[in-house]
Amino acid sequence: MAAKRSGAQSKRSPGKTASARPAQEPRNEPALSLERIVATAVELLDAQGVDGLTMRRLADRLGSGAMSLYWHVDNKEKVFDLALDSVLAYRGSPETAASEDWRGEVVHMLEDWRAGMLRHPWSALLLPRRALGPNILARLERLNRILSGAGVADADLNAAIWSLWNYVMGATVTRANFDLSEEGRAAAQQRLASLGEHYPAIERSRLLLDNDWDGAFRKGLDFLLDGLAPR
Repeated sequence: MAAKRSGAQSKRSPGKTASARPAQEPRNEPALSLERIVATAVELLDAQGVDGLTMRRLADRLGSGAMSLYWHVDNKEKVFDLALDSVLAYRGSPETAASEDWRGEVVHMLEDWRAGMLRHPWSALLLPRRALGPNILARLERLNRILSGAGVADADLNAAIWSLWNYVMGATVTRANFDLSEEGRAAAQQRLASLGEHYPAIERSRLLLDNDWDGAFRKGLDFLLDGLAPR
């Protein structure tokens, strides 16, 4: 009987030990919210690019289940839309009804737009094929008003805005992808020198070696705005 009681005690002891153990501490994660989902999606896109964002990876970063995300966003496409629009917010100077420096306003807005996309290179890839969110629409609305207030004719406004849009997009994509290392630049310089007789103008101007991206962007923008200035 003593042996049986000892055996019974040994069977019960694990249960007592388990119940005496403190419960596992809950993970100290902030509450899931749309704002947190969007901010984390931007971080993931910055780290891994468009192909790296999946709902599972996003959920893992948030410390939640993938199904929990669907209480806040319909699908991955919606996450792309929200992340894209969040990085295109413009916090420029307060709007004025009629600015005396319309060129300065346009330059500031477009340089800010380009800088935002260069901080998040994936945005330049997504923007042409995404639904336009409120932040980019607000930019376009403001650009429309500035140009109209500067005297650009209504019949020319659309062409003017698309020209500026295309310029910013092209400049951003080129800058983000055409970035030679010092070794690559030296190799390109040697190659251009060896081909100088075939491409003398390019070799003379050092077109492919000019890395003043910001200066070229601003000067090219001035060329465009010169053409838009009312005569």
